[in-house]
Amino acid sequence: MRLTLVLLRTVLFLALTSVGAAVVHAQTAPVVQQQTEAPAPLANTAIEDAAKAIDKAKNELASLQNGVKENGSDDDALVALAGKADQLGRSVAGVSAAGKPRLDQIKARLTELGEPPKEGQPPEADIVTNERNALTSERAQINAVTGDAENISAAISKLGNEIAEIRRELFAATLLRRTDVSASVLQDAASAFVEEVTEFGQALTSWLTFVLKFKALAFFAAIFMSLATALILLSGGYRLFGNYLQRKESATPPSYISRLSIAFWSTLIRTLSLAALLVTSYFFLDSFNVLRPDIAPVVGALFGSIGLVYFVRRFSNAVFAPGEPHWRLVKLSNRGATSIGACLLAMAVVHAADYFLGSISEAMGSPLVLTVVRSLIAALIIGLIMIAASFGRPMLARNGDPDAPGRHWPRGMAIILRVLGAALIVAALTGYVGLARFVASQLIITGAIVVTTYIGLLSGRAISRTETFGETGFGRFLAKKFKLGPVAIDQVALLVGFCIYGVALMVGIPLILLLWGFHVQDLQLIAYRLFTEVRLGGISISLVGIFTGILLFAGGYLFTRWIQRWLDSNVMARSHVDLGVRNSVKTGIGYLGVGVAALIGVSAAGIDLSSFALVASALSVGIGFGLQNIVSNFVSGLILLVERPFKVGDHVVSGTAEGIVKRISVRATEIETFRKQSIIVPNSELINASVGNWTHRNRMARSEIPVSVSYHADPQKVMDILLELVNAVPLVLRNPEPHVEFLRFGTYSLDFELRFMLADMGDGMKIRNDLRIAILKRFREEGIDIPLPQSDIVFHRPQDTFKAEPLPPEPEAKPEETSSDDGVEEDGRVRRLRGKSADGALKG
Repeated sequence: MRLTLVLLRTVLFLALTSVGAAVVHAQTAPVVQQQTEAPAPLANTAIEDAAKAIDKAKNELASLQNGVKENGSDDDALVALAGKADQLGRSVAGVSAAGKPRLDQIKARLTELGEPPKEGQPPEADIVTNERNALTSERAQINAVTGDAENISAAISKLGNEIAEIRRELFAATLLRRTDVSASVLQDAASAFVEEVTEFGQALTSWLTFVLKFKALAFFAAIFMSLATALILLSGGYRLFGNYLQRKESATPPSYISRLSIAFWSTLIRTLSLAALLVTSYFFLDSFNVLRPDIAPVVGALFGSIGLVYFVRRFSNAVFAPGEPHWRLVKLSNRGATSIGACLLAMAVVHAADYFLGSISEAMGSPLVLTVVRSLIAALIIGLIMIAASFGRPMLARNGDPDAPGRHWPRGMAIILRVLGAALIVAALTGYVGLARFVASQLIITGAIVVTTYIGLLSGRAISRTETFGETGFGRFLAKKFKLGPVAIDQVALLVGFCIYGVALMVGIPLILLLWGFHVQDLQLIAYRLFTEVRLGGISISLVGIFTGILLFAGGYLFTRWIQRWLDSNVMARSHVDLGVRNSVKTGIGYLGVGVAALIGVSAAGIDLSSFALVASALSVGIGFGLQNIVSNFVSGLILLVERPFKVGDHVVSGTAEGIVKRISVRATEIETFRKQSIIVPNSELINASVGNWTHRNRMARSEIPVSVSYHADPQKVMDILLELVNAVPLVLRNPEPHVEFLRFGTYSLDFELRFMLADMGDGMKIRNDLRIAILKRFREEGIDIPLPQSDIVFHRPQDTFKAEPLPPEPEAKPEETSSDDGVEEDGRVRRLRGKSADGALKG
């Protein structure tokens, strides 16, 4: 139907365009006046505002370019400039896009007006010439503004690429910067460290004195509010994931999915709770003006160091589970789990201490040599820890006893640890302190985050397995609460697994990107472009728009279903509307609502339906040949719903199908036979073929009972008995009244047929059964016989074929005795048969 409407609209548009062009060239004043009515031109103020916006964008672009030149060595400043450039690019793109609809209108109108008349042709009306000139001038202005916007957009894109290239070079230069490491450098660093400690002690003492005297209430209020926020998050986490935050003792070893879930959720929820405490504490302290500019970065670094150490401790405890081998995720001995956990925690403490001391140096304005020496010491310590860990024996013993001495690392793993540790030491001693420090921090923090994310993905995969989620506590709770079966629980398991995937990736990936040099502004820009501007060739897709369209379609669909149920159960049911009418109304509202919801969803998703017009016209030929049966069934279904030759609940007969109509859908009609078999009949067959409907206008129907009696019975008495019995049934209609037909003289019986009308044909079977029983009883009481089938069998045997032996004389039979017996005529004499067997063979 949609394609048909599109084709009709296209034909109508072409026809109107042709008529308009002909009328314009007809040179009649009234007609010209009608045809030259065009949309109002874009106001000059709108064009002027767009031009002013473009000029402002040019100035901002120049300012950004100057800022890039001035701050080429400051990564934070470059990040801020990149964000401003992206925002400026979006505003310029908006200005350019705002003029395109009007430009399309002008082009369409100029096409309708056509080219100006050439020499030798009749002149056109002045109103047409004036309109063409005005539209041409307006088009030139819009093209000028759009061209400037496109040039600025290209310059902004070039500037963004330039900023990204400068940042990459700056990052590489920072990592590969070489510093001389000598005894004099160490002496200078020691002297600078003593001065730094003295200055920081004085600054910290003065700040604490200031806080306790003037900001005590604000300080304690900030701490209290941050604690409350962390406790709320932690309590909510325990309420939702309480079973996955604590390891419970049990007689049986925990399952793999339980170990994964507790390792992931206990690490994530508790770390996020501490992070909430630290972040809110810093936020409230800063908001209440408790922190001084020289103390604020130190407090922030202290909170970050505490969070890092706690995260590594939670991670090592969740994965290695020292002292609890049945909860361990890797095959390590108890001693090995403890030693590896201690090594990881020691490296985290070293890294956190280096980061915290670095923030103090930055706040106190200490010389760079102190930062270099401190990073050198941290890299050396971390490298030595890795080399020492490679010589341990952490692997589980072959007998599986976790308390027994373990085995050495696998050869490849031990070599990797030693190579990495030696590389850190060599890089630090040769002066590449920045590179060594960066690699050491990534080994600790990035490794922990990657492993935690991987555990989360494994948890999601384990929960999504068939018949696994139902065995968990949460799965049993859902099954009991909502009475879900095994299949529904498995479907919920898929949803839960995808949610766990999303949580793990949404937490892990941003943290890893931040550790690898990305800023928060970079992540915001990536997220914005990912959700609003994904480009596939020349097509721009907005994930947010698509998601919004899906939500709107789902909302419209649910609202349509609610309207259907409300109308059916409240309006039509109370009005005692016929079941078929109710079904037709429900189906029509369903089609209309789903269609409107689909249009709203597509429009919200930002999909331009006009771009599919060419595809639709190209597919129309294929639809006409390949999908003509489907289209025919769809149109036939609409006809059935509107014309209603039969409705839901009718008793119909179509071809070999007979039964009750259960459902009329868009493609086919479902008919349920009396043996409870569902027959799906295409709608086109019901439209093009003859269909019998027993209940089209009402449910009244005639019912018949054939009756046969022997020739000895009185026909009038039989008819009176039948009428007496049928008139005694209350459900039999009296108008028209029942009657009995004397049909025929049968070969062995007198045949009658009792005919009567019923208000509801559904009662026919029960009434016929009751009447047959009553007729049989009454006939037995009246002595009326119901004869069995009888027949005479005659064999002709010619005389010349054989000689018949003489038969013994027998008494002459009476006519009434021989009239009902079978006999064989043989040479003019009758020989009596004693009977017939069940299979029809003659007995002697």
